[in-house]
Amino acid sequence: MNLPNLISLARLLSVPLAIWLMTRGVFDWAFWLFVAAGASDAVDGFIAKRFHQKTELGRFLDPFADKALLIGVYVTLGVMGHLPSWLVILVVARDVLLVGCTAIGLLMGQVLRFEPLRISKANTLFQIVLAALMLSSLGYGVADETLIDVICGVVAATTVLSGVAYLHQWAGRTQSVEDIR
Repeated sequence: MNLPNLISLARLLSVPLAIWLMTRGVFDWAFWLFVAAGASDAVDGFIAKRFHQKTELGRFLDPFADKALLIGVYVTLGVMGHLPSWLVILVVARDVLLVGCTAIGLLMGQVLRFEPLRISKANTLFQIVLAALMLSSLGYGVADETLIDVICGVVAATTVLSGVAYLHQWAGRTQSVEDIR
């Protein structure tokens, strides 16, 4: 357990607090917690790369913490009626699809290694922008409905495109467990 992994773990542990703040209507604090969690993602990545502290645990913990935060925020905002249900379902379904593909690959004796894709990075960026925009809008009362609608559309499009791209990658790049050893 090194500093980058501790930062990722703290981000993961912030998820229940973010959800609790949102369910209590304290969106301004939820916004700042979300911003701090985003900043911590950049910090742990920088430290891991700069000081050669990349670990196998960090390789899984960092993206898991990121996804847990985004999914937690999206589901909570969706349940509360602040994000369209169809969008929340689409975002969650894409991640469930990726986990399912990984599980199926393992059951078939294959290891799925997702390469980071540009469309996926764009998707994550737009998901973060939408979550931050919604939290700040709810916390501070400043909302541009047209902008929110446009970003919802962009999140939907990039979610579908990245899901299809990952399925394509999965279909062409699985390796047997024996090949890796």
